[in-house]
Amino acid sequence: MNDYEYSWVIGRSGLCQGWHRLGSAAIVAFVLLGGATCGLMTPLGAAELEAEPATTGRLSRENLLLYRDANQEIKPVKSIADWEKRRAEIVAGAESIMGRLPGVEKRCDFDMKVEEEVDCGRYVRRLISYASEPNSRVPAYLLIPKEVLNSPGKKASAILCLHGTNNEVGHGTVVGLGKTPNRQSGSELAERGFVVLAPSYPLLAKYQPDLKALGWESGTLKAVWDNIRGLDLLETLPYVQPGSFGAIGHSLGGHNSVYTAVFDPRIKVVVSSCGLDSFLDYKDARPELWRLEQGWAQTRYMARLANYQNRLEEIPFDFHELIGALAPRRVLIIAPIHDSNFKYQSVDRIVKAAKEVYKLYGQPERLSVEHPDCAHDFPVEMREKAYKVLETELKPSR
Repeated sequence: MNDYEYSWVIGRSGLCQGWHRLGSAAIVAFVLLGGATCGLMTPLGAAELEAEPATTGRLSRENLLLYRDANQEIKPVKSIADWEKRRAEIVAGAESIMGRLPGVEKRCDFDMKVEEEVDCGRYVRRLISYASEPNSRVPAYLLIPKEVLNSPGKKASAILCLHGTNNEVGHGTVVGLGKTPNRQSGSELAERGFVVLAPSYPLLAKYQPDLKALGWESGTLKAVWDNIRGLDLLETLPYVQPGSFGAIGHSLGGHNSVYTAVFDPRIKVVVSSCGLDSFLDYKDARPELWRLEQGWAQTRYMARLANYQNRLEEIPFDFHELIGALAPRRVLIIAPIHDSNFKYQSVDRIVKAAKEVYKLYGQPERLSVEHPDCAHDFPVEMREKAYKVLETELKPSR
């Protein structure tokens, strides 16, 4: 990232995030925060499953306008500065389950390789791989509109397109490969003039990184890191407009988009289709789905969540808080009425809670939800609405 790196800093002001200029500015930030302590990641394994929440007792997931002050007293949020303290606690709660987002120790040269190139008419589809960290290469599709590829100096906005659960072609679904209809959002966005990066999700199809050997505490955070490094890679490409990206995903890709945007402020707009409901509501909170390697507690997601079986209220973060943490960025959530994975009524409760944060910013309209009359799907009318949101937010006015 040239002379920037994305990092987390812990000090007297709590947990802060952002892109920090390396060198003197980073030192100044360090001093102002009263010094920093960096948590080293420990490998995923049974002995490391116990979660240690950042604070004693979680704040309400329904009322996001509460925060803890320096004396750990709970107070109402009255300003954006107050909200930033609550947001820091939300992120710390998520990291207590996912693991701490790494820093410079995981960065390396991308060493991007093009494995295959296909002419798709208005755009070129390249199957690439890039090093997201030492000893780990991410397979991804890179779709490049010919109008920017063949026009030196011209740049296009870029989208991170994240796929759903598919153990056969994985990320191929979003570029029109595989047998599942209504998943080709990557191809359709490239047709509309976006550069699209579609990385594979860990432990699906042909992408099988050894999470424990690489030092990851969850597949979720490994995916987030791969996505962040994918955005870093996009910013090195001469035909990509840097600094402002969109993220779109269905199902697994829907919550992967949300997680990544929470950790990376360069994502300015998020579309999540069939990607979430409250942990309290997921498939009626059936206890058998909260065992290790079931539901959300699978290795490729967050194994530590198995520790919260029968006490889901205590999970130190939920989607109410994660969606609130995206404010005031543009977020569209698509929650079908007949989705068997995620309940649309639960999504409405999440949006209601998060909307209060958007109101704090004076921009409640930037968080919206759609309820198509369908099952766990991403139908064409919803994709069209999603694309209009992405175009409105990311394409420069002409």
